[in-house]
Amino acid sequence: MKVKIFDYEDERDLEEDVNQFIEQLNGEVIDIKYQVSVGVFSEEQVFCFSAMIIYAEK
Repeated sequence: MKVKIFDYEDERDLEEDVNQFIEQLNGEVIDIKYQVSVGVFSEEQVFCFSAMIIYAEK
């Protein structure tokens, strides 16, 4: 069993790379954990969209 971590500031970038990883995976996705966090720096909001894919290779 292995894991792959993705971390982006834009949810569309995360979605694109996760879908690409799954399409190219030579194995089985066991689970996907998704998380969103937000921080405030001065007057700017900073978002972090992340995903962890747990998978098994063939």
